[in-house]
Amino acid sequence: MTTDLLRVDPDNPDPALIERAAAVIRAGGLVAFPTETVYGLGANALDAAAVGRIFAAKGRPATNPVIVHVADVSDAVNVTAEWPATAGALAARFWPGPLTLVLPRGPAVPDVVTAGGPTVAVRCPAHPVARALIRAAGVPIAAPSANRSTELSPTRAEHVVKGLAGRIDLILDGGRCQGGIESTVVDMTGTRVRVLRPGLITSPMLEAVVGSIDSQREPSTSTIARSPGQMAKHYSPHTPVVLVAPGAEQRYGERVGLLQNMPDCPTAYAAVLYDRLHELDWEGYERIVIELPPDTADWAGVRDRLMRAAE
Repeated sequence: MTTDLLRVDPDNPDPALIERAAAVIRAGGLVAFPTETVYGLGANALDAAAVGRIFAAKGRPATNPVIVHVADVSDAVNVTAEWPATAGALAARFWPGPLTLVLPRGPAVPDVVTAGGPTVAVRCPAHPVARALIRAAGVPIAAPSANRSTELSPTRAEHVVKGLAGRIDLILDGGRCQGGIESTVVDMTGTRVRVLRPGLITSPMLEAVVGSIDSQREPSTSTIARSPGQMAKHYSPHTPVVLVAPGAEQRYGERVGLLQNMPDCPTAYAAVLYDRLHELDWEGYERIVIELPPDTADWAGVRDRLMRAAE
């Protein structure tokens, strides 16, 4: 398979280029596209065969569901069986944006999207290219990150090319993703909102909208994940990652890549994390050593990605 690459303006994408990508989606093909978090690998979420191609291209386990990306709340309602007031409140505050809501699935959603489970993960992205693609395709788009399974998520088109060239139909190159890590995922099906995967939308931000939430993520006893990003090993470079306490990174010798001179702000740190890890991974070090950031709510998303990378 030949993978085409189209460069698009991330702020004002050319409608003709977007339509080319949308036609691929409608025909059952795979398109990698930028979001405000990382690049996604998209297919028509209502076409089981098309979504199955995502799993084949990524080498993704069938037990790991994918997020359905929608243009607006009305599209989200169409792929869910229930839309509680708390979902409406969170969507009103954080959509379009890096927040994924896990809700009871609607009948139109194929089993392959949800790994056969009773819930569906839904997000309305903020990136102009992603939004234009969803609207032009006229269907919700199922899209995990555009990389081989368990590997580092891509924040640039060249990362996608390195991992998936020859496996997918098209890449929309919209430059570097600004958020840098995957969306926050919250489970809306219990008595309280529960964080399944931390991200740029922090627990205090969620609590400001819906009150007390459950941010203690408990290991699942099911073989099917309730949402993406639940595997212990995930977001990993090929080079082994070692996490250390502050000041300890100098003890690991010369053939070590140090993730250093990183921003003090968690949002700024997240924005460059995968980009820097990709660079270090390509250098051929024996290991990558990273100082673990503080164990606070605003660093939870970054710490989660680092700990999964080091598993």
